[in-house]
Amino acid sequence: MTIEEHKARTARSYKLLLWFAMVSMLMMFAGITSAFVVSKAREDWLADFHLPNAFYFSTLTIILCSVAFHKAKMAILKDNRQATTAFLWLTLVLGILFVVLQFIGFHQVIDAGYYFTGPESNITTTFLYVIAVMHLVHLAGGIISLLIIIYNHFKQKYNSTQLLGIELGVMYWHFLDFLWICLFFFLYFFK
Repeated sequence: MTIEEHKARTARSYKLLLWFAMVSMLMMFAGITSAFVVSKAREDWLADFHLPNAFYFSTLTIILCSVAFHKAKMAILKDNRQATTAFLWLTLVLGILFVVLQFIGFHQVIDAGYYFTGPESNITTTFLYVIAVMHLVHLAGGIISLLIIIYNHFKQKYNSTQLLGIELGVMYWHFLDFLWICLFFFLYFFK
């Protein structure tokens, strides 16, 4: 086996492992949203609840984040290190902004008089909280991997022929983006 064949086999293995992880996460969220659907029949369900405005902005932010990460990948394919650096940092900033906007959204829900836990909570906002926090946990993994990618980029480990880490990061980030958009529309339309 040549070095190139070994690299190709390793890349396929890593991508397959990532696909398994993403499918597992998707199944977990499918379970949570199924419980959401079943719980909608409860008497204490808030039929008139509206998502906080910050969630709209966070959705736009995560889409822009995915675009920036994709642009970083395209830049490294052209061996444009400067553009890659700029887009990686932009991805990180937008990822952190997404997290901040999610917490602002939580505060908007509380300011509207709804609580996520405790005796004053209700099932509708508790589900919103569980779904958003679970997504944030997975996003934390994405931010950690992004920090590792940025570190490796500065160590000059990526170029047009060696970009597996960036490819895996982009795949995962696009998955998180897609997942949040699906969850957002689910929460928006399924009241």
